[in-house]
Amino acid sequence: MLTGMTLKDFLEEVASASPAPGGGSVAALAGALGAALVSMVANLSTAPAGAEAAEREQKMRLILDEAAKLMENLGAAVDEDARAFNRVMEAYRMPKQTGREKEERSLAIQQALQAAALHPLKVAGECLKVLHHCREAVASGNPNALSDAGVASLMAYSGLVGALFNVATNLGGIKDTEFKKKVSAEMKGLMDEAAQVLAEVRVLVNSKLSYPVDW
Repeated sequence: MLTGMTLKDFLEEVASASPAPGGGSVAALAGALGAALVSMVANLSTAPAGAEAAEREQKMRLILDEAAKLMENLGAAVDEDARAFNRVMEAYRMPKQTGREKEERSLAIQQALQAAALHPLKVAGECLKVLHHCREAVASGNPNALSDAGVASLMAYSGLVGALFNVATNLGGIKDTEFKKKVSAEMKGLMDEAAQVLAEVRVLVNSKLSYPVDW
C-alpha cells in the first residue's frame, strides 16, 4: 500500500525506475493534500458568537465533512491508479500466439485502458470538488490561513490537470470512438470549470493579502 509508506519511502518509490507509482498516483496525492489543507483552514475558522460568525462556522463545518470524504477518496486513488496501470500491463503481457488468444488479449487491453481512463477522470472530478471548497475557504475562512487555502487550491488544480493528462494518455490506445468522444467532453467540462474557479480563487486571495502581489 503506497499510502502506508513514509513520505521518504514514497518519494523514493516514485523516483525509482518502476513506472508505477507515477503521475496518476502523484496527481491523486496532490488532490488529497489539497483536501487536507482546506480541512485545516476550516478547522481554524471558528469565530466568536454572532449571526455572521454562526453562518461562517456552518459553511466551515460543511467543508470539513465533505473535505474529509474527498481526502479519503483521493488517498485511496493513489493506490488504485497504480493498480489500474498494472492491469493494463498485465493485459499487454497476455499470450498472442493463436487467433483466439489475440482476440482475448485485444479485448482485455481495451477493457483495461477504459478502466484506466475512467479512474483518473473520477480523480479529476474529486479534485474539482476540493477546488470549490478552496474558494469558499478563501472567501469565508480564517484570514490568518489565507495562504494555506491558496496553496490548497493550487494542489487541487494540479491534481485535476495531472489526472486529465492520464486520462488522455489512456484514450490514445482506445478504439471505441463513442467512449472517447464522451470522455473528451467530460474532460473539457472539468478543465473549463477548474480554470474558472482557480482564477476566482487567485483574485480573492490577492484581494485579501496584506501585501498584494502583481503576478
